[in-house]
Amino acid sequence: MSKQRNAAIERFLIALIILSTLVLSYGIYDAVRDRTVNVGDRAPRFQAATSNGATIGSNNFQGELLLVNFWATWCPPCVQEMPSLEQFHQKYGKRGVVVLGVNVDRNEQTYRQFMQRSGITFPNTFDPTAGIGAQFGTYKYPETYLINREGRVLEKFVGPEAWTSPEVVARIERHLPKG
Repeated sequence: MSKQRNAAIERFLIALIILSTLVLSYGIYDAVRDRTVNVGDRAPRFQAATSNGATIGSNNFQGELLLVNFWATWCPPCVQEMPSLEQFHQKYGKRGVVVLGVNVDRNEQTYRQFMQRSGITFPNTFDPTAGIGAQFGTYKYPETYLINREGRVLEKFVGPEAWTSPEVVARIERHLPKG
């Protein structure tokens, strides 16, 4: 009986070691895996209070498409693309594209001063912890995602864009309803 009991304990300990190794391996994998959101992926769910007091989120943006632009005032390419993004907003807002800027500055006063000076009218939110961007795997700026009503990422733009250029407009227009 003692040999059988020892064998059972030994099998149990081996199974416990294997299980512990699997759990530890998954924990390490999960900690280091790439969490970047790409075209075709489901966009992370988020809610953002905009500077004009509205709440915009991945599931309530009141349009056909949501263009989420991650930016900062300390990022020269971000600042350079803002006028063309504003022009894009003026033209395509009427066609169901909602532009949302997500600012990751640490200093709210700097962000607010920039917004007052720039004449930007599309909704923006101040996210000093970069929490929304982290959900997307965004750590370089600017970075922009085009999301449909079902929450799927249709296009991803890494780096600054000329938002009124024929190439960018064509990439976005192919996702707009015809008519």
